[in-house]
Amino acid sequence: MKEHVLEKFFQPRSIAVVGASPKAKTIGNILVRNLLSENYPGKIYPINPNYEEILGVPAYPALSAIAAAVDLAVIAIPIKGVAEIIRECGRLQIPGAIIISAGGKEVGEAGQAIEAEIQEAAVAGNVRYLGPNCMGIICPHTNLNASFASQRAIPGSLALLSQSGAICSAALDWAAVEKIGFSHFVSIGSMADIDFGDMIDYLGNDHRAKSIIIYMENLTNHRKFMSAARSVSRVKPIIVVKSGRSEAAARAAASHTGAMAGQDDAYNALFRRAGIIRVDTIAQLFSCAEALGKMNRPLGGNLAIITNAGGPGVMAVDAFAKWDEEPVALSADTIAKLNEFLPPHWSHHNPIDILGDAPPERYLQALQVCLEAPEVSGVIVILSPQAMTDPTAVAQEIVEKLQAQAKPVFAVWMGAQEVAEGTRILNNGGIPTFMTPEMAVDAFMEMYSYTKNLQLLQETPPRSPREIQVNVKQARGFIDACLERQLQTLSEIEGKAILSAYGIPVNRTVAASSAAMAAKQAQDMGFPVVLKIHSYEISHKSEVEGVRTNLKSPEEVMAAYVDITSRAQRLRPDAKILGVTVHEQINFVHPELILGSRLDPHFGPLLLFGMGGILTEVYHDTAVVLPPLNMQLARRALHYPRIAKIFPGYRSLPPINEEVLAEMLVRLSQLVTDFAEIVELDINPLLIDLQGKPIAVDARLFLAPPKVPAPRHLIIAPYPNQYESSWLLKDGTPVKLRPIVPEDEDLVEGLLRSCSEETLYFRYFQRLKSFPHSFLVRFTQNDYDREIGLAAIGMPPGPEVMMGVGRLVMSPDRETAEFATIVADPWHGKGLGEKLIREVIKIAEDCGVKSLWGEILATNEPMLRLVSKMGFEVKAAVDGLRRVELVLNR
Repeated sequence: MKEHVLEKFFQPRSIAVVGASPKAKTIGNILVRNLLSENYPGKIYPINPNYEEILGVPAYPALSAIAAAVDLAVIAIPIKGVAEIIRECGRLQIPGAIIISAGGKEVGEAGQAIEAEIQEAAVAGNVRYLGPNCMGIICPHTNLNASFASQRAIPGSLALLSQSGAICSAALDWAAVEKIGFSHFVSIGSMADIDFGDMIDYLGNDHRAKSIIIYMENLTNHRKFMSAARSVSRVKPIIVVKSGRSEAAARAAASHTGAMAGQDDAYNALFRRAGIIRVDTIAQLFSCAEALGKMNRPLGGNLAIITNAGGPGVMAVDAFAKWDEEPVALSADTIAKLNEFLPPHWSHHNPIDILGDAPPERYLQALQVCLEAPEVSGVIVILSPQAMTDPTAVAQEIVEKLQAQAKPVFAVWMGAQEVAEGTRILNNGGIPTFMTPEMAVDAFMEMYSYTKNLQLLQETPPRSPREIQVNVKQARGFIDACLERQLQTLSEIEGKAILSAYGIPVNRTVAASSAAMAAKQAQDMGFPVVLKIHSYEISHKSEVEGVRTNLKSPEEVMAAYVDITSRAQRLRPDAKILGVTVHEQINFVHPELILGSRLDPHFGPLLLFGMGGILTEVYHDTAVVLPPLNMQLARRALHYPRIAKIFPGYRSLPPINEEVLAEMLVRLSQLVTDFAEIVELDINPLLIDLQGKPIAVDARLFLAPPKVPAPRHLIIAPYPNQYESSWLLKDGTPVKLRPIVPEDEDLVEGLLRSCSEETLYFRYFQRLKSFPHSFLVRFTQNDYDREIGLAAIGMPPGPEVMMGVGRLVMSPDRETAEFATIVADPWHGKGLGEKLIREVIKIAEDCGVKSLWGEILATNEPMLRLVSKMGFEVKAAVDGLRRVELVLNR
């Protein structure tokens, strides 16, 4: 496989330091000193024309003066000269650079121009670079410290990425005290080139990084980040603290949805969908980092609390409130075991108050009982300094007697000087320590959040009994007609017409340009009715008192028409009043809901759902999610807002039909996925009728010509229906070729069970005896930006069975891709294997892949003959495998 470009950053064989200096306390001096102090094993080339040697290492006047190959250039000169150094790197085929220099876009237009010149030089020379304005990188496992950090990092399993150099410095200082080690330590800077997505992709495949923590200020390539994070969070936790929660951009939004679906909500939606844990503070980030660096993550959320004082125990219980959780209820068996040695007046419940005179042995016994209890997933041990309790002795007892545990143990030694030695012992013993019970509870729950995220990411959605049908052609006709008339703000009737094309239920609505016409329309529709002002310029009708409800006669309708139109003309003389719209009145008892979408320039469409009505922006009980959605994701999204607690029924309120509501969310998701022209969409209110079914009774749409065609406006690749086709096997059996979806797990299992041991061995290079969910989910839940499994499914009149799969796995840059195929034994010899490979080749070419490769067992002669016939180059066997390659997009 092609070597990842970041290998040259974390494992370079040689480094040139441009701007190296013999002068103490300069960045150029510290960079060279740090490389030397870590005993970096590769070659170091200081670059400075004014010196012959720097810190005992021969110096060179320029990069071109080095006679050997250089893997990485670390640049610490004034930023105005960086572009020329990058050009020189390109000429000398130096593949990577770290730009320490500051003064880029953070200083304004002049800096932006410099960064643009650097980028142009890098692209022309095929140079990848980190920065500008960064501290550098540290990789303790390879003895690399290419930074100007004042502290060193010890080897460990935690990878840190930070946009702030100050946070990097603080993290190193904190880690030294807490004995936390790092696998990778990266000050990522301005991310003008290498960004979070690149780093996460690399770290996901590095076994030394067990977890990733990130200090984030912003993203530069949201789709790349999402793709990388969704892939890596399945195998290792990613924890983020995101600064900059406030914003002013939403104030100018035209709709309720636009005003409420803000940047921070978008980041929350992104992190949730990617399986990322978001924490609120730097302290929480460090706490999580310590816990992950020292302990296994909890497999459950059942926490036991051991304390020698009641107050700290109560504080720990209170800390659960924001998580909507409680400490675990102890079983009768656990309580009986604790009764055997605890004093009679212990609490007899969780928190386990072992009293203020607790000696080290009592702490240890209580801890051992809790760790053995099947209902307990983790333990927090709290010690409050008291005259009868020795903090140092208790810490020593726990560290000495407590062997490596599968369940996490957190320690809270409350105080400062009196507990300092005990805290030091615990840290040295690999037990994470926290200053307060709240910090320990938060760290535990954040770790458990990853376990829950993993379960959700790997959950298989049930197969839908029917396919959701939409009328794309009809909606396209309506939208094109509006854009041809240069309409950006649609009328309610036009908006509801588009919603109806996608099967979103709306109430009957007609336009009336006179009082008499309104009365006639109302009579035809049936009373009672609702009248609303009809004007393209008036978006929020309530602002001109432009709505009248419960009109029960022609006379009331005519009077309402005159009142509404005259009031609107008086309050908005600039608006063209077209008359009114007459609406079927929906009887409802539930609170009003809102459903909408806003097209964000970075995140794409943001779907919003929650409590609606005119006060929706006051209550702000809404959640934002990212399309595309399936029914399972939609069901989950319904329960993010607090108002969801009434959906099953509450007091006199009947249950809401959540399946229909979830389907409406899926249909809206499909609409904004298919049409990048939809800038904002607002269904407010969304009413629940007396049968519990949702109906859109108000709709506002705002359109604009798309900047990118659908579906490239999304940051999550939707289902690629362009790769669907029908085909016949050689014996005439009809099959449908389509990309695999998460609901296909049972079909995939059926395919594998139809394969012989030899067929499975030829595909997976190992003997497979079972197919657990954790194995199957790897093949059904694909990020279509990087992986597509093309399945052959039986069609009527035959059964719906999966006969074979061709798979394409692309590298993050899509330069190369791996392919594989499997056909179940009953369908061998019918031309399906060749068909699947040819279709995979077409998909690879469509995605811009330049080289397709695969590995085939040397004993799999039929497959080797097939790919050779199809033009693949077959390489010599290595360790029983033959690599095959096909050049594409010549």
